[in-house]
Amino acid sequence: MSKLPDFEGLAMFAKVAEEGSFAGAAGSMGVSVATVSRAVTRLEERLGGRLFNRTSRRLALTDYGRSLAERAAKIYADAEDAEDFARETSSRPRGLVKLAAPLAFGVRWVAPLLPEFFRQYPDISIDLHLADAQVDLIGEGFDAALRMAIMEDSSLVARLIAPVRRYVVASPSYLSRYGRPQHPHDLGAHQCLTYLNRSRRDVWRFTHKSGEECTVTPTGVLRTTTLEGLLPSVLAGLAIAELPEFAAVPYFADRQLEPLLTDWRMPEGGLYFVTPTARARPAKVSAVADFFIAKLTATEWRAPSGA
Repeated sequence: MSKLPDFEGLAMFAKVAEEGSFAGAAGSMGVSVATVSRAVTRLEERLGGRLFNRTSRRLALTDYGRSLAERAAKIYADAEDAEDFARETSSRPRGLVKLAAPLAFGVRWVAPLLPEFFRQYPDISIDLHLADAQVDLIGEGFDAALRMAIMEDSSLVARLIAPVRRYVVASPSYLSRYGRPQHPHDLGAHQCLTYLNRSRRDVWRFTHKSGEECTVTPTGVLRTTTLEGLLPSVLAGLAIAELPEFAAVPYFADRQLEPLLTDWRMPEGGLYFVTPTARARPAKVSAVADFFIAKLTATEWRAPSGA
């Protein structure tokens, strides 16, 4: 015999006792009379006592059944309350959301949106994990992530928010001192700063508007895990760097940085909202997704067309 209580049998017994008939209980619960009858019989056999006296015209609780009916009804009511609470919780945005985002993007574009988010959803709290290293959503228990990537096939569910270009950039002082590269191959003679957290050795891939392709392995005196680690050296005129659009474009307007090799493009990635699964997504995660997708689709950090 199972060590678990026969919750189904107890629930159906309670409903029969309440309705006064198997047919009434079956109709109330949306099951067949045979299903109710089997459940009650199974419960009687399990408990070792008759719960109802049955005749062709009448159904009445036994003394044993009457002693159990009130407790069974409470179990049934508690189960209904638990389901109602679960449905309300899953449909109403509330609770903790564990969210990951790239460090520089999160500081500049995600964190400033949080006050507005919390005003709209006061019952949601967020654990915001900011790091450029890609987190394991499933293994580390994250509900969602904002991710800058060229998405590969994955078991994760990813929704594209906006495409993200990548730029090779340098400061005017660097260009006046060392010259402007005219072809990607020219980068071999320049200091080029790169990232440590890429799974493979850093390679810059270019495609010319004519269709020509070129691959460069950059070298330089500095590799870091974050954009914040690259930017001071680039802005100071010490090197060239590859930056995502959201980091590069704000420096173009006042010419602190200039885009290089503008006839060439690097592979375009995207900003994605990523979740472990789309099935039974809690309302709190859907609220976070809808909010940030709406806010970040209007991309103020995008370069003008043709830039």
